[in-house]
Amino acid sequence: MAEKTLSRAEPTSAGRTKFIIGGLLIVAAIVYLIASSTQAAAQYYLTVDELKDKGDVVAGRDLKISGAVDGDSIQYDVQTLTLKFTIANVPADLNQIEQEGGLAEVLHKAVADKSATRLQVVYIGPRPDLLRDEAQAIVTGRLGADGVFQADELLLKCPTRYEAEVPAQVQGG
Repeated sequence: MAEKTLSRAEPTSAGRTKFIIGGLLIVAAIVYLIASSTQAAAQYYLTVDELKDKGDVVAGRDLKISGAVDGDSIQYDVQTLTLKFTIANVPADLNQIEQEGGLAEVLHKAVADKSATRLQVVYIGPRPDLLRDEAQAIVTGRLGADGVFQADELLLKCPTRYEAEVPAQVQGG
């Protein structure tokens, strides 16, 4: 009677090479998908001055812009829910903001300075309660070819509303 012996086939170098190449292709595809989705979701966070300096480089991209609301420019159409206002440039450097007296003072100076760089913003939606003169606005959207910022999202912060009162111990009372 003849005995059959089963032996495991030794992997050939060609088989190993195919396995390594297949693994590398899968890793490359995963890296590509992660990189492309990260770039598509990326947003620039800019001041009004930075936006003006970049010009056409940011055209068609999702942007977040920060500035001070000029209360005299606020226009709201109740029929179409169209809100138009202008924001003035506010520095992004926190140290500079502190040196100039805090955020409330910087927002006030930005609106009062008629030579400050400004950006027209259009937002479609209900008028926010915090929309007022010298509020900090952070708008998300895209810059139109006409230079008007079309906001999809509007976040407002009124620093004077959130300033804490100085405790009596500090005032000497």
